[in-house]
Amino acid sequence: MKNTFREPISRRTFLKSLGMSTAALTLAACAPRLYNSNRPGINKVQLVYQDCRCRGEQLLLQKFTETYPNIEVFYTPDPENFEEKMLADLEAGTAPDVMAGCCDFFPVWAQKGYLLDLRPYVQADLDASVISDWNAAQYNSFFTPGGIQYALPKYHGGLALLYNKDLFDRYNVAYPDGSWTHDDYLDAMSKLTRETTLDTQIDLWGSTLDISWERIQVHVNAWGGHLVDPKDNTRSLMSSPESLAAMEWLRARIWDDHVMAGPLDIQKVEPRQAFIDQRVAMVEEGSWALKDILDQADFRIGAAPFPAGPARKVTLATTDGFAIYAGTRHPEAAWELLKFLVSKEYGLAMAEAELLQPARSSLVDEWVNIIRYQYPQSAGLDLAAFAEGQQQGYAVTAEVFANMDDALKLTRAAWEQIFTLGQAPVEMLKEVSAQIEQTQASTGYMDKPWRRTG
Repeated sequence: MKNTFREPISRRTFLKSLGMSTAALTLAACAPRLYNSNRPGINKVQLVYQDCRCRGEQLLLQKFTETYPNIEVFYTPDPENFEEKMLADLEAGTAPDVMAGCCDFFPVWAQKGYLLDLRPYVQADLDASVISDWNAAQYNSFFTPGGIQYALPKYHGGLALLYNKDLFDRYNVAYPDGSWTHDDYLDAMSKLTRETTLDTQIDLWGSTLDISWERIQVHVNAWGGHLVDPKDNTRSLMSSPESLAAMEWLRARIWDDHVMAGPLDIQKVEPRQAFIDQRVAMVEEGSWALKDILDQADFRIGAAPFPAGPARKVTLATTDGFAIYAGTRHPEAAWELLKFLVSKEYGLAMAEAELLQPARSSLVDEWVNIIRYQYPQSAGLDLAAFAEGQQQGYAVTAEVFANMDDALKLTRAAWEQIFTLGQAPVEMLKEVSAQIEQTQASTGYMDKPWRRTG
């Protein structure tokens, strides 16, 4: 059988060669035609699939092309500056047919009408047992308030507290566990922050985090606050006393106590890399970072559930998913590819290649076995810490404004001043919160699903 899974190509070059443009957008049919490769006279369909730069699981696509010999899949890796370049490609009509997305920017693509509504396909062609195998919070996060279903789960992961056991032992600090509060967290950070050389400069910090929407939100939720009103997604709660208190706690740890490394302290490398390099003793990270850490770290690694806040215990559940470009010329063929990507077989392939925690709960035990087999040094790593929030019901997904694009721009600019540069107090978020609400007058939602035909 000829392998029709092609090597990476230029995304824009290939899509432009197919003559794709944004001019021919029409309303999608309510009842999709499902792809039938046995239809008489069917021509070969070419699809572009974009995902991470990890290659292992993508080799499995040959099995897809054996099942659908008339669908030719071209893989292209996520670009650098992924969020910015992907939005540009979507706006230019040069986006891939099938793509992966996540986090705070994924809903923006849906709000702007760039992602195909999957509801008709799911209703016509997806068994209820498949849906029930996914985490409900993650699955439900892929719906807009207008009811558009723009993605299906790619993998599931929870945020935990990873720590360097060697450093904890060296400085006689007790390991974190499920009973930890933020007070315990601060106490350990203070004991672990050090000047390990003679230049009187801190070069080992207690912990660090990614200054991003979901990572800040987890702390805000732990204080009993919200970034977005759960009952009204046009209303900002960023300036509530609880929300401001949580963000002040983070600001003070970075700029007053200097026990939590800010982006400038670690030269803006990823928090996981600062942990691997032993510049921080702890890091707030998820199971999605395990492969990098286990591959590179030369110390004993521990994992503990995320510390409880003053108001509640909370952790983050990822919202990584697969979507179809609304402008695809071949929505039925793209749906067949997406179904393959969310299959058990592909979920295990991602687990084996990248240690990604499967979205399907029925595969979690196999994921654990894969990690234990590939990395014997993980025997003392509590992998259950990543799943506890899901199992005990305290995991949350990203809170999303009706107009998320403008809200993100305003918030990120403020957080740059507060957390990264240390040049502004958290009180500036009161004004930012009001500005965000002004942008919500026009939600940006397209409540009608659109797709390209031609």
